Amino acid sequence: MGQPPIDMKKNFFQQIKLPQQKSLINGVVFPIVLSPNHHSAHLIHFIEAIKSHKEWLDDLLKNTGAILFRGFPVNSPSDFNDVIEATGFPGMEDIGGGAPREQVFGRVYTANESPPDQHIAFHHELANVDNFPSKVVLFCEVEPKEGGETPIVLSHIVYERMKETHPTFVALLEEHGLLYTRFISGDDDPTLPGGRGWRSTFFTNDKIIAEQRAEKVGMKLEWIDDDLDLVKITIGPKLAFRVDNARQSKTWFNSMVVNHTHAGSRPCKRDNTIIQFEPVTFGNGASLPDNVVYDCIKILEEECVAIPWKKGDILLLDNLAVMHGRRSIVNSEAHTRRILASICK
Repeated sequence: MGQPPIDMKKNFFQQIKLPQQKSLINGVVFPIVLSPNHHSAHLIHFIEAIKSHKEWLDDLLKNTGAILFRGFPVNSPSDFNDVIEATGFPGMEDIGGGAPREQVFGRVYTANESPPDQHIAFHHELANVDNFPSKVVLFCEVEPKEGGETPIVLSHIVYERMKETHPTFVALLEEHGLLYTRFISGDDDPTLPGGRGWRSTFFTNDKIIAEQRAEKVGMKLEWIDDDLDLVKITIGPKLAFRVDNARQSKTWFNSMVVNHTHAGSRPCKRDNTIIQFEPVTFGNGASLPDNVVYDCIKILEEECVAIPWKKGDILLLDNLAVMHGRRSIVNSEAHTRRILASICK
């Protein structure tokens, strides 16, 4: 599918080019980068432009998968919340997610509270639950001086390359799907990318309510140890791929890499014994070959785009089409980074 032209008659948005963008074979530029035509633009003008050109922006997102808004007067979490509301995308709760977050303002949350020197692997937001968001919106409140990018990659390209490189593996995923396992305690551990405890994961202190909410998103809870407040979460088998009609292709819509990389890093003990488990397997319980997982990570890095953040940037992602991650900050003790996020139905 070709990329729709930028209609300069819109009289507000202009397309700009950045060296990190990729030109794809169908003429699409990934991601599209929009800036205001007028340096004197105010937040209210940006809000009104989003509302009045919603259909055009929606079409642009369908064709590109990602839009970076740069140079607009968005300076605070409340400004960002106004932008989110202007899109008209309904909000949703992050039930079942593993990333530790804090609410900042309205529909605005921190992106991930884990230490900034930690790398976060590529993933679709909440890909392993039934009610996943269709849009992810990120906002740079404080830009990092070096590092800390949010790399993005078109998931249908990852699927096509994996199918070409490992056709047998992809066929097994097609047949069996993926099974995810996590062990978490009641409290958050903000030192880990997937460190949410079950209370904040399911927004309750009540185990019965947690079980009910887990079931609604396709999770099964098994309480392991009351003293340790430990629960085993089983998810799946889940589909490893989904169909992206806009690109007429399947997408690599799973949490294989992020679970293989992060989910097993949290030490889980019972009776002073470390629990050994595989955080992700084939849906039939068979182990995933490490070399194939690492090949997938290599493909993700080769195909991704990582644009350094600028204060005020807003990155709008089609969550079905695009995976995202986080690169670590260089000299994180001296440098700060604050990226805020919102997920939408």
